[in-house]
Amino acid sequence: MIDTLKEKGYQFLYNPTIDYAELFSIIDQATGLVVSTRLAIDRPILEKATNLKWIGRLGSGMELIDTVYAKEKNIVCVSSPEGNRNAVAEHVLGMLLTLMNNIHSSAKEVESGKWLRDENRGVELRGKVVGLIGFGNTASAFAQLLSSFGVSILAYDKYKSDFGNHQVEEVGMNEICEQADVISFHVPLTPETNHMADEDFFQQLKKKPYLLNSSRGKVIHTASLISALKKGMIFGAALDVLENEKIDKLNKLEKAEFDFLTSQRNVLLTPHIAGYSDEAYFKMSKILLDKLSIS
Repeated sequence: MIDTLKEKGYQFLYNPTIDYAELFSIIDQATGLVVSTRLAIDRPILEKATNLKWIGRLGSGMELIDTVYAKEKNIVCVSSPEGNRNAVAEHVLGMLLTLMNNIHSSAKEVESGKWLRDENRGVELRGKVVGLIGFGNTASAFAQLLSSFGVSILAYDKYKSDFGNHQVEEVGMNEICEQADVISFHVPLTPETNHMADEDFFQQLKKKPYLLNSSRGKVIHTASLISALKKGMIFGAALDVLENEKIDKLNKLEKAEFDFLTSQRNVLLTPHIAGYSDEAYFKMSKILLDKLSIS
C-alpha cells in the first residue's frame, strides 16, 4: 500500500501507534486516511478533516467511523472484508477443532508433566450441526471450509435472504438456538448486535453448543457467557475478541471475568488475530486500493 500510494504521488505518514490527539492535530492535512480498529473516526475528527476525500478501513466493521457524517461531507468510506475472510475462517475452524479435541488444555498438561488420555478424549465435528449468525464474507468462507467435514450448516442473517444453497440452510435464530451443536457469530457491532448473546440468548439454547466469536467482543455479554459456562449451558467457548481487549487496563470486574475465562479448560482465547495473517494483510491493502481506484 505504501509503495503504491507513493507511486501515485501521495505523501504518506505511517504511524500505527498514533493516538487520537495526534491524529486530530494533523487530520486537516490529510487527503486520505487508512485505519484499523484503534481509533474512533468521529464527528470532531471529520469536522476538522477539511481536505479528506476518502477513508479506507483495513478489514471489516465500520463501527468506529461516523459513516453518516462522512457521507454528508462527501467522504468516501470503503472497507475490505474480502481480504481477510479466509484468514478468519481458517482461524475459527482451528479454534473449534482445538476446543473440541482439548488440544490447548492437554498441551498445557503435557508441559507440566501430565499424560492424561481418557480425560482428554475429544469430540468429532463430523455429523454436528453448525449454526452461523450473520452470513457475510467470513461466515460464507467458514461455511465453505466446514462443507468438507460432513456437518449440517444453518445460517441466520436478519438483513439477507435467499442465500441458502446445497451447503447452507437459511433458518431463523430460533432454529439455530434449538438445533446447533456449534454457534459462531459473524456480525458487525451495531446497537442491535451489542450484547446479542445475553442471558435471554443463552436461555434459548436447547443443546449445549460450543460458542465461537470472531466478530466483535461486545456481541457477547461476558457476564452472561460466564454464567452459561458455570451452569453448563454450553460445552465451551472460543473467542478471538473480548469486550475490553486492553487487558492491561481492565477494571476490577473485568479483571475477575478475564481471570475466570483464562482459567477454564473449555475456554480458548486468542488476541484478535483471526484476520491477521500475512496474506490477509496484503489482500486487504490491495482491495482497498482497488476500491479507491488508486491501484
